[in-house]
Amino acid sequence: MLIESFQNDKIKNVTKLLADNRFRKKSKVFVVEGQQENERALQYDFEPVEFFICENIFKGVLPEGRIHYVSEKVYKKIAYRGSSEGIIGIYNTKDNVLSSFVPKENSTVIIVEGVEKPGNLGAILRSCEAFGIDALIVADGKADFYNPNVIRSSVGCLFGMEVYDAENKETFEFLQKNNFNIYTTLMDETAEDLYKRDFKQRSAVLFGTEHSGLSDFWIGKGKNTLIPMAGSIDSLNLSNAVAITCYESLKQKKG
Repeated sequence: MLIESFQNDKIKNVTKLLADNRFRKKSKVFVVEGQQENERALQYDFEPVEFFICENIFKGVLPEGRIHYVSEKVYKKIAYRGSSEGIIGIYNTKDNVLSSFVPKENSTVIIVEGVEKPGNLGAILRSCEAFGIDALIVADGKADFYNPNVIRSSVGCLFGMEVYDAENKETFEFLQKNNFNIYTTLMDETAEDLYKRDFKQRSAVLFGTEHSGLSDFWIGKGKNTLIPMAGSIDSLNLSNAVAITCYESLKQKKG
């Protein structure tokens, strides 16, 4: 059966999942658009609910599971990125609890406090996955990892990462319990260069928002760390700072 109407209940549901964070969280499912992103979701054992495929566009191998075929007009209506690759999947979310994360002896964890922009979070996930970071924690209790913009800007890297959303107090207690070296990025005279930190041991690097930095909660709870720069500017945007830190961690472990 080919779905050709925008008024179809399943099409209305997809549209609402894309637009409404609260509905997405309540339903405990999320939308994945694009062939590569769906392949990664399946590769990392996310459980598919159903797929919407436009045969006029889709050129890949059909996934296993419940498939609904849609017209090109309907697909363009529900496709977040326009008429891209002809496949949209609906998946069950995963409930990742921070206490379930078991770090390795040399685990590196990136923690971002108060990150709000989905595109920024997606870029951070991409760097974390690319450079072998063991987990990403968003320490503010507000993150929506399943926002379509997060999935898109991370190119599906979300699915291969350990990701957690936890309050500051829970995050700090977890780091203490598991004997992490805590590196904060507060701007003061006590900060030392990033490359002087030892990433061959358990390490957690904390970043605040671009507007106001880390909150006062983290004052005195770690060793202040900075990225050395040669120009006149004294800061980088958040995703770039995280990417450089992730690379330094990988370089030390490879060295």
